[in-house]
Amino acid sequence: MGKSIISNPKKIVLSRTDSIGDVALTLPLAGILKDKFPDCKIIFLGNAYTQPLVECCEHIDEIWDWSTLSQKKLSDQVALLTAAEIDVFVHVFPRKEIAQLAKKANIKNRIGTSHRFFHWGTCNYRVNFTRKKSDLHEAQLNTKLLQPFGINLDFSPAQLLHFAAFNRLPAMAHQHLDFFKSSKKNIILHAKSQGSALEWGVNKFIDLALSSDKNKFNFYFTGTEKEGVLFRDKIPIQENIFDLTGKMTLAELIAFIGKCDALVAASTGPLHIAGLLNITTIGLFSSRKPIHPGRWQPLGNKVFIFEDKNNPSSTQPLNIPLRDISRALEERL
Repeated sequence: MGKSIISNPKKIVLSRTDSIGDVALTLPLAGILKDKFPDCKIIFLGNAYTQPLVECCEHIDEIWDWSTLSQKKLSDQVALLTAAEIDVFVHVFPRKEIAQLAKKANIKNRIGTSHRFFHWGTCNYRVNFTRKKSDLHEAQLNTKLLQPFGINLDFSPAQLLHFAAFNRLPAMAHQHLDFFKSSKKNIILHAKSQGSALEWGVNKFIDLALSSDKNKFNFYFTGTEKEGVLFRDKIPIQENIFDLTGKMTLAELIAFIGKCDALVAASTGPLHIAGLLNITTIGLFSSRKPIHPGRWQPLGNKVFIFEDKNNPSSTQPLNIPLRDISRALEERL
């Protein structure tokens, strides 16, 4: 890592071009940097599909779409970054082509982990920490990349939730407003994870909905259209059970989650959104490292975690008793 401390930056890029959950746990960096440098501008380099999530963070000033930028000629990419007059580029998610681009654009301060070989030729601040063997939460690990700014604090999950500042929420889609006219508690069941986590199994989610008091709870199955094709024909036809798979954009889903009372899911993007929105968030996890909740549970004040401590393989569903989840909903809502 470089010896000097970066002071008074005017423009900082946070680069995280992967999935929703990873991006959600990167948002606190923007708040921490704004707290130390109130006049700085924070640019988030991500992908178009996570943009509605990033837009909810009040500390992000501008969003760049890597999928669009990467289609331009290299010379145009370099020209764009050069013209932006960036002071610091933080590679939260390491990508070789982005690291090379930041160097070609002669960005003065380029921060990355020392554990990526290509950073030795592209970053002049290389922070020495490892994610693979750490017991820290993913959001806490992200803050290690702020050491070149002189930020060396051990942030608690509560502090990181505060710094995420997930406050600029999209408006509720008109077609979804009628769901909230009853006095029932509204619960999202997000049964799939697009392969990002060990899952509980669609049938368990269906059993949860069927075994719960239909006069007290409404249940909404959410997921992508691709996921919906896999299981929507199994969703029961019942007055308090609704199929919303493939029917929402990410912005609409964020707004919908914010209006609901609870969400149940494995370790996947919507679980992190629910945590940030401070609704009752029930996360289903394996205790196996590195996918355990100590590393990946959502930030939030109403997060409740259930673990399968038998360390199932990637081909086995999580073995978490249905009665435990049912009891949690009854007690928390």
